[in-house]
Amino acid sequence: MDVSAGELVARAAHRLGAGAELLIADVEVCLRKEVPELWDPPDLARMASENIAEHINGVLTDVARGVDPDRIEPPPADAERARRLAKHGTSVSALLRAHRLAQGIVFDRLLAELPALTDDTALVVEAARRMIMTGTEYVDRASQQGVAAFQEERDRRLRWRLALVSEVSMCVGTTLDIARTTQELADVVVEHFADAVIVDLLDSVLSGHDQPQADPPVLRRVAGRAVPPAVEIPGGTVPPDSLHTYPKDSPPYRALTTGRPSREHPEDAAHDEPGARVHSTMAVPLRARGTTLGVAQLFRYRDPDLFHDEDLLLAQEIAARAAVAVDNARRYTHARAAALALQHSLLPRRTPEQSAVEVAWRYLPAGALSGVGGDWYDVIPLSGARVALVVGDVLGHGVQAAATMGRLRTAVRTLADIDLPPEELLTHLDDVVLRLSAEASDDPPDETDATAPDRDVFGTGATATCLYAVYDPVSRHCALARAGHVLPAALRPDGTAEILDLPPGPPLGVGGLPFEAAEFDLPEGTVLALYTNGLIKGGDHDTEAGLNRLRHALTLAGPSLEATCDRMLDALLPDRPDDDVALLLARTRALGERQVAVWELDADPAAVAGARADVTRQLNDWGLETLDFTTELVVSELLTNAIRYGRPPIRLRLIHDRSLLCEVSDSGSTTPHLRRARHFDEGGRGLFLVAQLAERWGTRHGRDGKTVWAELSESDGLLAALALE
Repeated sequence: MDVSAGELVARAAHRLGAGAELLIADVEVCLRKEVPELWDPPDLARMASENIAEHINGVLTDVARGVDPDRIEPPPADAERARRLAKHGTSVSALLRAHRLAQGIVFDRLLAELPALTDDTALVVEAARRMIMTGTEYVDRASQQGVAAFQEERDRRLRWRLALVSEVSMCVGTTLDIARTTQELADVVVEHFADAVIVDLLDSVLSGHDQPQADPPVLRRVAGRAVPPAVEIPGGTVPPDSLHTYPKDSPPYRALTTGRPSREHPEDAAHDEPGARVHSTMAVPLRARGTTLGVAQLFRYRDPDLFHDEDLLLAQEIAARAAVAVDNARRYTHARAAALALQHSLLPRRTPEQSAVEVAWRYLPAGALSGVGGDWYDVIPLSGARVALVVGDVLGHGVQAAATMGRLRTAVRTLADIDLPPEELLTHLDDVVLRLSAEASDDPPDETDATAPDRDVFGTGATATCLYAVYDPVSRHCALARAGHVLPAALRPDGTAEILDLPPGPPLGVGGLPFEAAEFDLPEGTVLALYTNGLIKGGDHDTEAGLNRLRHALTLAGPSLEATCDRMLDALLPDRPDDDVALLLARTRALGERQVAVWELDADPAAVAGARADVTRQLNDWGLETLDFTTELVVSELLTNAIRYGRPPIRLRLIHDRSLLCEVSDSGSTTPHLRRARHFDEGGRGLFLVAQLAERWGTRHGRDGKTVWAELSESDGLLAALALE
């Protein structure tokens, strides 16, 4: 009976196979209606149709030939179709449902053939039972193989997707440069995912605005890449770094305005040969922290596969990670620009008028990755034709470091105005940094905790360094002191370069430790180099090697200090330094004996008249007759104060520089003060008169006493003469 049932099933399969085309068409119509995802996109539709035919023809043929049910195998292409379904993101349930639906239709058709072949009801029932067992076994086997192939492809795709996302995380955003970050995105996507990519960012976002300023939004082409053979890409003709817009009905415009991605398959290109033209596109917005930054467009023209929903999800994930990197770069670029603007506004813009030194300087911000730091320099004219040269470095980067640099530079100028020696100035500056650190810290400083880390102006443990030098062109002496700063260098007129050995000093902000100064004789024409540590440090050499390189570079100094600065920077620095660099070069000058006159005076009021006569003769020799009256009056008042309130020895010095400098020195420590004399007071008007006649005046203290000085110009003499008339 089994054989007869088997023969009956074989005869039914043979009869049905003769009209298999109609059966295949019916199955395809059913599956298109019930499982439409198998026919989207077109490449899957062709594969599904072919696979249905292979299944039905193969099963009917094997059954008609009497092949053992255990040996009826699904077609080889069935596993490939399952893998393609997995690749396109189709659900595995669709695959299984299609098998069951097709089984039901084929079973019904075979069952309908049996009554036409026999009247034996029992045989028909037995044949039907045999058909159900064969069909079920075949479908189960085909389903198992399909699911295995499907899952294998899904696992492979998942690993690939995770690897691609990981590579995007590692390869996109290696720097804080917007153009490079977007180009890294384009490179990674083209290498693994698409045939071409173009990236546009909103120009308003690049300008610092979070919302588009126009409709349609204005975009800037920042990156793009295509693999050959290149075809005509929509929007691909826009030149790099140029502005453009998209039509309001275009996918990029919708992605920008709605924040949702989309994919398109041009109807006239869907069936073209690969490489003929773009046949699949995606527009994915770049969004980070709730802000739309731009849009990335992906194109396929070589890869025959169309973009599908899973590709769209992957593109969204890649775009989201890349957008964060782009936003970081954008925020850093804006912060860096603000810090640079603040830095430049706080640094000196021009050389102050002074005769002590010829100066040139350079400031180079660090490369984009490190950010703007707190390096600064300054040239401050002092009394007695002297000049102060300052270089400092606030550790840290960004706007806060630049702002702190400005506060310290202002403090140095204020302290320099009262003519403090270098070591005393650094002591007071150290106190300033401590106060700034206490203000910036959430917790008040604990002065009793000796193990606490060094405080700083940020309250985070960083410090500031400073080098302060005072050069006197009359004595040609230079006094220098440093607070944790690198040593200066000097190029002597004979061409020998040396690193000046200064006593070490703690960085600013440590507190409680002394500073020491050192004095050097610098012949006229000596080039003094003050700089920050960014000029000499490097990953391929230590500090000692950096100082040797600096000493050698300094020997390249020529007549032009400006050119010397450039040559030194070219010799010592890479294209993108890792730290800020400040370089200050000063070539010393000297005021000769014909520009300086000195008299030693007795502490006797009678000596004032003789001093006035000496001053008049000296002014006539210098051709400054218009200053006779003013100078005599100022000298008389300053000498009288020194004789009355000071202590011998008393010295009078005139310096003929850009203006006339009058200095009266004594060994006393009492500082004269300007006060308002009452109507019947016999004294108290001398310094008031000096202040009215002089451009500037002041007092400076030295190791052996004090000096009261006044600066006079020829305009002061003319005004005094007019007042006398």
